Amino acid sequence: MPREQGRKVVASNRKARHDYAILDTYEAGMALTGTEVKSLRAGRASLVDAFAQERNGELYLHGMHIPEYTQGTWTNHEPRRTRKLLLKRLEIDRLIGKTRESGLTMVPLQVYFSDGWAKVEIGLAKGKKSYDKRQDLAKRDADREIARVSGRRGKGMSE
Repeated sequence: MPREQGRKVVASNRKARHDYAILDTYEAGMALTGTEVKSLRAGRASLVDAFAQERNGELYLHGMHIPEYTQGTWTNHEPRRTRKLLLKRLEIDRLIGKTRESGLTMVPLQVYFSDGWAKVEIGLAKGKKSYDKRQDLAKRDADREIARVSGRRGKGMSE
C-alpha cells in the first residue's frame, strides 16, 4: 500500500489566532499510541484548551483531546493524556529560551498528517488584550466592506 502524500488537516485551533498574536511557528511530531493514530485518521481531535509546556528539557502537549478509538479494546488510550513533542534539540532550546525570557506561550495551531506522519503546528504566541481583539475585528470588517464595494465596481454596479 503506497504511503499517502500531501497534507491532511485533522483539527485546527481557530480561537488561538483570535486570542494570541502568533510570532513564529514550528512543526513538531508527536509520540502517539496506535489507537490515537487511528482516531486521528478518522478525523477526530480537539485542540480547545491545549497548550505546550517544557518539563525536564523536553516539550509536552497538554489538554489535546483525542477520543478513544471505537474499535479499540483494552489497549485504548486515555483521551486527554500528555503527549511528548518531537523536535530537534536546537528548536527545543530556542523555544524554551523564548518562553522563559519574554513570557511567550506555546499554542498548538493545527494537527495534521504530513506524508503519513502525524504532526502538530506549534505557534510561539503572545496574548492579546481585549482592545487588540476589537481592533482586529474592526479591521477585518472594514477590509470585507472594501472588498465588497470594489467587487461591485468591477462588475459595473453602482452603490
